[in-house]
Amino acid sequence: MIKRILKWTFLLILIGGFVWFEIAYWSSTNNCDQKIAPTNPMKAIVYCDYGLNNLKLAEIEKPTPTDEQVLVRVRAASINPYDWHFLEGSPKVMRGMIGGLRKPKDIRLGVDFAGVVEAAGKNVTQFKVGDEVFGGRQGALGEYVCVKADRAIAHKPAELSFEQAASINIAGLTALQGLRDKGKVQSGQKVLINGASGGVGTFAVQLAKIMSADVTGVCSTRNVDLVKSLGADHVIDYTKEDFTKGDQKYDAILDNVANRSLSECRKVLTPNGRFVLIGGGGANEQGWIGPLALPFKAMIYSWFVSQKMGMMMAETSQSDLTYLAELIQSGKLKPVIDRTYKLSETKDAMAYLEEGHARGKVVITLD
Repeated sequence: MIKRILKWTFLLILIGGFVWFEIAYWSSTNNCDQKIAPTNPMKAIVYCDYGLNNLKLAEIEKPTPTDEQVLVRVRAASINPYDWHFLEGSPKVMRGMIGGLRKPKDIRLGVDFAGVVEAAGKNVTQFKVGDEVFGGRQGALGEYVCVKADRAIAHKPAELSFEQAASINIAGLTALQGLRDKGKVQSGQKVLINGASGGVGTFAVQLAKIMSADVTGVCSTRNVDLVKSLGADHVIDYTKEDFTKGDQKYDAILDNVANRSLSECRKVLTPNGRFVLIGGGGANEQGWIGPLALPFKAMIYSWFVSQKMGMMMAETSQSDLTYLAELIQSGKLKPVIDRTYKLSETKDAMAYLEEGHARGKVVITLD
C-alpha cells in the first residue's frame, strides 16, 4: 500500500512538473512582436530571442523616472561576461530564474553605465539635473536608463572620463568585494589572481596592492607586461608555467577563469586559505548547468576542508562605487580599457568579449 502511494505521488509530481514546464515555456514571451511605434523614442540594444545573432539596435519607448528614480542620459556603457550569460540564456537553468524559458522576458541588455542626470523624481535629494553619474542598471546599453537614487549609482568625479566611469561597476565591485569580503585579504598576505588581465583581473591586481598584499598575476604571454605595469609583484605566464605545480602557497586565490580543478588549487592554498571563484568561471560555459557545477563542487569541498572555497557575485553598493571612484581620482587605481565600440557595433563588441581575450574592459560609447 505504501509503495503504491509513493509510486503515484512521484508520478503526479512528475506529471505536474512537466505540465508546469510546458506552460512556463510556451507562455514565456516578450513585447517584441508588438508593432506599436514609440511615442517618445530612444535607441537601445535589445534581444528578442536568445543568441548573439538576435542582438539588434532598435527604437523603444524612453523610460520615465518614478518619484524615487533619476533619468540618466547614457554617455558610455561597458559589457561583461554577465551580459553574455543573459544574451545566450546560458546556463539554461538560469532562464527559469530570469523569467524567460523560451524567450528573454527583459529584452534590454547591459548593466554598467555612465552619463548625465536629465530628470529626477520629486523624492530624490542626492542627485540633480546635470550631475555626472555612473553605476549599474539593467538596460544600460541604450540612450537612457532610469535608476533608483539609493541603489547602484554614484557621482562621477570630474577627472574621470565617461568611458572610465562606465567600466567600474561590475568589474570593480567584483574585484573589491572578492578580495575584501570573500578573500579577507590582509596586509602582507600572498594573493594570486588567475585571469589577471581581464576586466575583473586588472582591477583586482591593483586593489590587492592597495591592500598591501604580495600579488601574483596569472595571464598569457602577451599580457605579462600589462599585469606587471599594474603593480603585480610576480607574473606567471600560464602558457609556460602551471601555478598549481609551484611550491608557493597563497592565502587567497581570486579565480576569474576556472581553468584549473579545485583539487589543484587547494594544493597551493595555505591551510586556512580562501579560494574565491568569480561568477562560476569562464563566459562560454554552456549547457543546462554549465559554470554552476564548479561553485556547487566548491561548496561541497568547504564542508570537508579547512580552506574556504566558494563563488561570489558583486552586490550593489553606493559606498563601494564611491570608494572606487575616489581611488581612481587619486591615481591609485586606473581602469584598463581594451577597446571601444559605438552602440551600433555592440554585436561586434559582444563577439569580441565572448572570445575571452579582452585586456581589461570593453566599452560602448554613445553620442
